[in-house]
This record gives sequence, structure tokens and C-alpha cells, in this order.
Amino acid sequence: MMTTRVKFCGLTRPEDVDAAVACGADAIGLVFYEPSPRSVTLSQAKALAARIPAFVTVTGLFVNPDRDFVERVLHAVPLDLLQFHGDETPELCKAFQRRWIKAIRVREPGQIEHAFHEYRDAAGLLVDAWDPERYGGTGRSFNWSLIPEDRPLPLILAGGLSSANVACAIEEVRPWAVDVSGGVEQSKGKKDPAKLSDFMKEVHRVCKTD
Repeated sequence: MMTTRVKFCGLTRPEDVDAAVACGADAIGLVFYEPSPRSVTLSQAKALAARIPAFVTVTGLFVNPDRDFVERVLHAVPLDLLQFHGDETPELCKAFQRRWIKAIRVREPGQIEHAFHEYRDAAGLLVDAWDPERYGGTGRSFNWSLIPEDRPLPLILAGGLSSANVACAIEEVRPWAVDVSGGVEQSKGKKDPAKLSDFMKEVHRVCKTD
């Protein structure tokens, strides 16, 4: 039986962290990118991370950051995993002696295969929808047929997921994990407890019937 992990990303409030943990999230994403409506300050992030129990991965999301900024975040917040969601080089991603995943915005054939090779030292590859102006959080999906069967790294599926389509996504793509933000919100940066729960129920339903 396949188990698909779940990461809820872009959490900004204590009650959202508590709700995500209560419904069984495997990972929580904190956004350190000021242009995002889901961005958190260092003090916010520290307080949110303190609520997250053992065996739930605290992930810090960065977009084209300065190395000093990442170091400052790591000094202040107990992150388990780094997520690079911009145009970062493999060298930057590897510079912090921390496990990391790389996100790519998919728009053409062969792009994912190339990323598997270029970021081969990552703990996983996250595939998201392309947008020329935004680095994730678009609320749109992409053509899943561009995802290859041969996957040298764990594949994390993002982009336009919600309780309405996550079961279909898991059945079609067979990802290692799914990552959702906008699809479980009442408004940008504010999660909806019912949507969090419904999303997890759909993941568990399709995994149990696999």
C-alpha cells in the first residue's frame, strides 16, 4: 500500500499550525519571502515552529535568498528542511549543511529530467506550475503528463491541489508527497480547518484503496 506524505505550506497563524498537526500533516511550510502574502517574520516563525511536535518536519521556503539571510533564519528558527523555490544554483542549495528540496516551475518537456540531474543532491524535487511573475502559490496545476516515470529523487507534487483533485493527482502521478497552500485556505495566509481535514481525508482514502 502506497503512503503519500502531505505538506501544508504557507502557515502564518498558531491555530493553523495546530489544525494541520491535528489532522496528520507530515510537514509544515513556513515562507521566508517577503513578496508572498504568506510570508512570516523571524519572530512569527520561531513561535510557530515551537508549536510543531516531533516527527512533523519544519520546512523553510526561500526564493532566491542571500546566503546571509538563510543563515540568519537558521540561527533563529529550528528548521528541519530547506525548500528553494526560485532560480537557486545547486551550490547555494548545498551551502547550509541542511537537508533541502528544490522546486521547479514546469512549462516544457524534459525540464523535470534536467532538474533531477542538476539537483541530484537534493532530498526531493518539487514540481509546481509555471508562472512568469510568481514563484509558486499560483493556485494552478500543470500538465502532469510532463512528469517522467523514472524518478531518481522523491517527487513532490504541487500546484492547484485541493480536496477536489488530490485523490486523482495521487492516482495519476504517484508522487512521494503532495504540497498544498492555497487549496486549503479561507484567504491568503489563513488556512481553513475544514479544508485541511478534507484534504487529509482524501489523501488517506486513496492511499487505503491503492
